[in-house]
Amino acid sequence: MAKADERGITPQSEDFSAWYNELVLRAELADRGPVRGTMVIRPYGYRIWELVQSALDQKIKETGHENAYFPLFIPESHLKREAEHIEGFSPELAIVTHAGGRDLDEPIVVRPTSETVIGEMFSKWISSYRDLPLLINQWANVVRWELRPRLFLRTTEFLWQEGHTAHADETDAIAELDIATRFYEEISRDFAALPVVIGDKTASERFAGAQRTVSLETLVRDGRAIQSSTTHYLGTNFSRAFDITYTSQEGAVEYCHTTSWGMSTRMIGTIIMTHGDDRGLILPPRLAPHQVVIVPIGRDADLDRVLGESRELEAQLRDAGVRARVDDRDQLSPGFKFNYWELRGVPIRIEIGPRDLAAGVATVVDRLTGEKETIALRGLAQSMPERLEHFQQALYRRAASFRDDHTSVVDSKEELLAAVMTGAALALHCGDPLCEASIKESSGASARCIPRDGADETGSCAFCGAPSAYGRRVLFARAY
Repeated sequence: MAKADERGITPQSEDFSAWYNELVLRAELADRGPVRGTMVIRPYGYRIWELVQSALDQKIKETGHENAYFPLFIPESHLKREAEHIEGFSPELAIVTHAGGRDLDEPIVVRPTSETVIGEMFSKWISSYRDLPLLINQWANVVRWELRPRLFLRTTEFLWQEGHTAHADETDAIAELDIATRFYEEISRDFAALPVVIGDKTASERFAGAQRTVSLETLVRDGRAIQSSTTHYLGTNFSRAFDITYTSQEGAVEYCHTTSWGMSTRMIGTIIMTHGDDRGLILPPRLAPHQVVIVPIGRDADLDRVLGESRELEAQLRDAGVRARVDDRDQLSPGFKFNYWELRGVPIRIEIGPRDLAAGVATVVDRLTGEKETIALRGLAQSMPERLEHFQQALYRRAASFRDDHTSVVDSKEELLAAVMTGAALALHCGDPLCEASIKESSGASARCIPRDGADETGSCAFCGAPSAYGRRVLFARAY
């Protein structure tokens, strides 16, 4: 059994799963709720989610989408209207059969996703081509009864946003899919420092009820993939189930083409697993609750002078747009504070002692590299945004290098099975769901997506030898 170090964190190389579980708890990101599989998001973790939410919400609103809210409870009969949808979600549903002191006439499903209830509303709100496109987003919680829960990655209840839109035709709906995918790509790359692989899901991996699903996949530091967000073209499946129709300019009654798309608190788990190390979290500056922490060092009168200078520096940093904090907890030693903030992934730590103050300098510590620099206090705050941007880009480059180093182009069954043990495999594939199932049974790996930036290529399926089906390689990996 792997042993934790003196701070209680198991090294990644010994047990990545234990490292992750311990880190989430020790860094005070979340805790386990009293009902199995539920999660309490603690303030530090919730602040990261708020920063994700703020950035994404701005992009959503800038493109004409409006926020709304829909009920948590959905009549079971609504889910049954779209057969593939109910079949796909059936094992994960939480169903209320008794409420108000009596058995209900009809069971109520606790929202696993909102296509059905929103479809019901869209059918009431849309009557003419003038009502289209209808662009709605919801920030909400959903419930999916997980058999193997893990904080942030798979919990019985989690937070997300879900976009739902209705369009006159397929062309407009696919354009919406591209817009939503771009939201997620920008949040992943520019805020979370995640080098995602974007592509269509194979038929057996699509969202239940969708005609097309586009996913964003990230390879984390144990070589497994995480799907951090998805977009779905639903065609007219839900429109037919819920009678979402409009009268065209020519007077014909047509079914709307709908989409849905979402990003959840799973993003936090993805950030942890992509960037963290044996010392704890490493947070991308744009999503760090505290981008800079100042640790004053000294005693008695010396400490008072250092504290005054530290608070002045904090104010200058905030004026420069930096989220800064002075750790002035006098009951804790500087060494404890260093470890505390290192564990929580704060990008930059600034140490100031009496000698530093006398020399007009501070020690600046980079969480990613561990490097220490002695920097003049004058101008330090003004230079910090550029330093944080360098950190953000370096973190992205490190993650991209890891992904590239752990992704193999394979042409045989043996190569595929070997590659997915330590990372991802790019392989030609026949598209047969039975072949996909055999790959998963043999290795635990699934078809993550058909990368959109892959080169055109045909040949034989790496696993079974049948002709390839997609005109490019498919990304296979074990996944969370």
